[in-house]
Amino acid sequence: MKGSGTVDQFLAATKEWKAELSELRAILRTTELEETVKWGAPVYTVDGKNVVGIGGFKSYFGLWFFQGALLADKKKMLINAQEGRTKALRQMRFRSKDDIDRKAIQAYVKEAIGLARNGVEIKPDRNKPLTVPAELQAAFRKRGKARTSFDKMTPGKRREYAEYVASAKRDETRQKRIDKILPMIESGIGLNDKYRNC
Repeated sequence: MKGSGTVDQFLAATKEWKAELSELRAILRTTELEETVKWGAPVYTVDGKNVVGIGGFKSYFGLWFFQGALLADKKKMLINAQEGRTKALRQMRFRSKDDIDRKAIQAYVKEAIGLARNGVEIKPDRNKPLTVPAELQAAFRKRGKARTSFDKMTPGKRREYAEYVASAKRDETRQKRIDKILPMIESGIGLNDKYRNC
C-alpha cells in the first residue's frame, strides 16, 4: 500500500485479508520485534535488521522472512516465491485464518531473531555479471541520454533495471517496462530508489 506511514494506516487501507493480517500482527507484537513500515508494508526488525514482514495478496496472505532460507523449517511451512532468483527470502503463506498456527509462527520468529542477533545472513551476490537485455540495448541506441545516465549508475541500480526488463516473459511486457523506465533512467533515478530510505 503506497503511502502507509504506520501499520494502523496500512491495515485501514487494506481491502482483503484485514482480519487475517491483524491476527499475524498480533502474533508478531508478542515478540521483541520493533514494528515499522518499509516498502509500503509492515516490517518487523531487531537491532535495525529486517526479520519478518506481513502482506496480503490476491489468493493468499502471509509472512516473509528476510533470511528465511537459513531457518530450520521443521514444519515445512516456508516457500521460495521466486525459485532460482531469491536466495534468502522465504514466505509462509496462508489461505484462511484457520491456517494460522500461532505457536509455529512464534517458533520461526524466535529462530529468525536469533539469526539476526548473531549476524547470520545470506548476502546478495554483488559480483555477478551484468547482462543488459537486447531490447534495452536497442532502446539505448535510440536514446543516447538514457545510455549515458545508465552507465553513470551504480552496478546495483543497473542490475535492477536489467533484471526488471529481462524478467518479463512476454515481448509486449518487456516493451512496456522499457517505455516506463527510460524516463527514469534519463533522470538518474534508480528503479527502487523510492523504497531505499523506508
